[in-house]
Amino acid sequence: MSEQEVLYDVTDGIATITINRPTKYNALNTNVRAAMSDFLKQAEDDPTVRVVILTGAGEKAFAAGADITGFPGLNSKEIREPAKQGQDLSVYIESMSKPVIAAVNGFALGGGCELAMACDIRYASGNARFGQPEILLGIIPGYGGTVRLPRIVGLGRAKELVFTGDQINAEEAYRIGLVNKVFESIEALHEGVKELASKLVEKPGVAIKMAKQSLNNAWQQNLSDSLAFELDVFCQTFDTEDKEEGVAAFLEKRKATFKHK
Repeated sequence: MSEQEVLYDVTDGIATITINRPTKYNALNTNVRAAMSDFLKQAEDDPTVRVVILTGAGEKAFAAGADITGFPGLNSKEIREPAKQGQDLSVYIESMSKPVIAAVNGFALGGGCELAMACDIRYASGNARFGQPEILLGIIPGYGGTVRLPRIVGLGRAKELVFTGDQINAEEAYRIGLVNKVFESIEALHEGVKELASKLVEKPGVAIKMAKQSLNNAWQQNLSDSLAFELDVFCQTFDTEDKEEGVAAFLEKRKATFKHK
């Protein structure tokens, strides 16, 4: 595994994971997926990390999907393990206790789009392009694209994107709800992501974790189960030190200092 292909940095409570294959449009191969998984787990286990940013090196791509150069000759049994690795990576991002922000610059296609969809919040630069072009290769999305895309943008739009393999620009992605915000330049994108991450660093970590779990459950489960889970974790937040500090700060008209416990 080459650490050069994925970069990791922690500054001021923010872990930044950068896919670093700009000459290959940050395509995802086995080594990249394994390194990303290792760094995500490192960020999850590090108590000093409050927020994770996922991005791609250079101006051309966030991640242009799986590395197709390894596809020729692969059969259904041989592709299962790398596809499962991609699914597991997406699930891990989604299930992390800490917020994960996708900073999407350039192409987010195939597996790259699927990784972005697994993140909690997606910000994009004006040059970003999104798509699930697998159909053009005679295959379908395999990292969770047919599951997450319809839940984010609606079934009809998801079918259109998956059936045609068409790409959409950042403004269209924003219009249909695939991204949260669009910035004119890559520099502005990273500034905006840093500003959001810094804001989230100051929020109570336990409450963020429980809010993320409850929101994910609401997205995946039926209404009654989701409401029951929300009630449980809402009550649990009242046993935290952060709740006492937050309420006291509000009543005392001062800024809260959370301990994330």
